[in-house]
Amino acid sequence: MATKTTKRRTALLQKVDTTKRYNVTEAIATLKDLKTAKFDETVEVALNLNVDPRHADQMVRGSVVLPHGTGKTVRVAVFAKDLKADEAKAAGADIVATDELIEMIQAGNLPFDTVISTPDMMGVLGKVARILGPKGLMPNPKTGTVTMDVAKAVRDAKAGKVNFRVDKKGNIHAGIGKVSFGEEKIKENFVALVQMVNKLKPAASKGRYVTNVALSLTMSPSLKVDTQEVMEMR
Repeated sequence: MATKTTKRRTALLQKVDTTKRYNVTEAIATLKDLKTAKFDETVEVALNLNVDPRHADQMVRGSVVLPHGTGKTVRVAVFAKDLKADEAKAAGADIVATDELIEMIQAGNLPFDTVISTPDMMGVLGKVARILGPKGLMPNPKTGTVTMDVAKAVRDAKAGKVNFRVDKKGNIHAGIGKVSFGEEKIKENFVALVQMVNKLKPAASKGRYVTNVALSLTMSPSLKVDTQEVMEMR
């Protein structure tokens, strides 16, 4: 198995120019030739930003609803009561609860991909912040997941909303769709994500904001992308 995997990887690397920075259109077109898995691989973006997230004024965190979705079925959990709970259910939330949901999370049962909460429920969520936080699931106003408009938040999540934040090294990783989407839809999703990241550039970030960009499939090598073109996507 290891030999087969190595041969596959070697064959893919022969299709990639590791010394080149591809323009976005070219990189996306090349991804088609890198598809080898039997499943519909995810198109993944990696961005490295010239920020130091240890400083609050250089934290980059936000969300964007991709125009063509992510290609994934998103399971949404909502913390809300009374009328807001009814609105969340009507919008298509998979789980709407309070104490029962807290108990599920504390037991290690997390059958959801996104958590949304009304502001008044955030005190309750504090009980499981240490569980949800490291998994990137803790609701946050900056990503629109702490809101009174729970119906819109649920619909956005189901439609393909991507939440992102830089890690300790200034990297952002996000899936922007499936390789089966086709080049045009993948590019439109890519542009939507990048435009939002550029919009959130901290004033404290000096010099070149985007230092590295790469595109890849779930099982493929990465393609380096022209950072100047990415920075000009406004």
